[in-house]
Amino acid sequence: MQIGLVQCNTVIGDFDGNTRAVLQGYRRAVDEGAEVVLAPELVVCGYPPRDLIFRSRFVDGNRRALERMAGETGDTPLVAGFIAVNETGTGKPWFNAAAVMRRGRVEAVVSKCLLPTYDVFDEARYFQPAAGTAPVEVAGMRLGITICEDIWTEDYLPSRLYVDNPPGELAAAGIDVLLNLSASPYHCGKPAARRRMLRGLAKELRVPIAYCNAIGGHDQLVFDGHSLVIGADGGVIAGLAGFEQQVAVVDVGLSRAGRGDGTGPVVGGGAGGDAARLAEDLDGEIYRALVLGTRDYMRKCGFKTAVLGLSGGIDSALTAAIAADAVGGANVLGVLMPSRYSSQHSLDDARALAANFGMPTREVPIEPMFAAVRESLAPVFEGREEDVTEENMQSRLRGLTVMSISNKFGRLLLTTGNKSELAVGYCTIYGDMCGGLAVISDLPKTRVFSVSRWRNRDGEMIPWSSIEKPPSAELRPDQFDQDSLPPYDLLDRILELLVEQSLSVQDVVERGFDADTVRGIQRLIDVNEWKRHQAAPGLRVTSKAFGIGRRIPIAQRYS
Repeated sequence: MQIGLVQCNTVIGDFDGNTRAVLQGYRRAVDEGAEVVLAPELVVCGYPPRDLIFRSRFVDGNRRALERMAGETGDTPLVAGFIAVNETGTGKPWFNAAAVMRRGRVEAVVSKCLLPTYDVFDEARYFQPAAGTAPVEVAGMRLGITICEDIWTEDYLPSRLYVDNPPGELAAAGIDVLLNLSASPYHCGKPAARRRMLRGLAKELRVPIAYCNAIGGHDQLVFDGHSLVIGADGGVIAGLAGFEQQVAVVDVGLSRAGRGDGTGPVVGGGAGGDAARLAEDLDGEIYRALVLGTRDYMRKCGFKTAVLGLSGGIDSALTAAIAADAVGGANVLGVLMPSRYSSQHSLDDARALAANFGMPTREVPIEPMFAAVRESLAPVFEGREEDVTEENMQSRLRGLTVMSISNKFGRLLLTTGNKSELAVGYCTIYGDMCGGLAVISDLPKTRVFSVSRWRNRDGEMIPWSSIEKPPSAELRPDQFDQDSLPPYDLLDRILELLVEQSLSVQDVVERGFDADTVRGIQRLIDVNEWKRHQAAPGLRVTSKAFGIGRRIPIAQRYS
């Protein structure tokens, strides 16, 4: 059986554009001999539509687009995701559904059974789960159609979330192939985890699986693609490239159980081969996710150019590199904003980085502004020593400068803070937190270093001195980050346990960490929640980011 996979990048609410993308992929797959073509989950409207679904004409627009899509189909079935209206009279008003289209009409509709409500998912807010599932017979094939979470059954999740087992029910009923339409967001290591899950499921059910995942950035979420076709013996027949659009036709009859690591070939030539190599390299995988997320956020929000402050430090350097690779260095303006505390080597590093990526720069010294503000506030501050207030003044003057440039020229302002700083509040609200997109806000500082080294794998693009020198905000003489924070390797290990694994202070201490250090870090996390509620949206690349998947109250007394 020849199965076509349309791994496409949609825009939420762009019904016409999404329909064109699917139909272009469908026609290409049919021309290459596909007997059935598969597109991602909710591909007609884009995933996740979130509360747009409540807009009065949104679901109807999605339905009309599906009808136009169906009208363009021929003898080859097309299976694509859309929002279906729940006409049963009970439950939520809609289904997360898949339409089987053929010969100009919708021949069957299958709805999603398992609705995730954890982390970044909130599908039960909108959709009614299907009461059951059954094979769909079309064009002489018995298709088992599932949607994303339907295949993440109890054996493949950290804890038992569901009673139903849709793929098991379909296999027991007798199917030729299990299809899965997916919009599975990326986090570090997720592609490899999916591959293991799909291989185990195919082997368990003794049924081939065709898995089609979305790609693209949607606000904080990045979808990585990495669509797969798995043989009934658990061998990977083929895998599509990660982080790029691709159409492929795969023969599920070609069992490849003897491939060793089970990765299978990547369909589509050289770029796919490179993607397969990077899939095993987490730093490279993360970098490609951030480039895609930045490019799509800018493109889908209507920005063609960006601006950011360049300090000569590692955070702004990596953010600039990602932006330059996303939209071209010529479209990224780096602003140098030295003060009396800025070192010459930092300015030199910032200029070298910009030159390496072909970025234009402007220099706007903040010293005259700093002096003016201090003078204006001197009567108010009389009798008080200088402290962190004056440090934050400098950061806020820099925020004012780059925000003004963003305003004047219509450039998207990129913030440069990392996850470690955001976690403990080592950042200035209305200062270095200003901006429209926080590119590396889900990268712990230690990962910032390793991803930067990965970017330099083929030669120095990010100045090595930015990577190797001790981090400093340069807001007072001889200042270094670790004057105020534990060493980053220690801080990040504790943050992973407290934030990503949600362990208590006592549980972390029992793992061998100093009690006072852990308590101090937890307190900083708690008291800075208000800052994070005002932060720019950040691209999610870990299993638990500060953003839509983490809902912690600001006013609370739990300790």
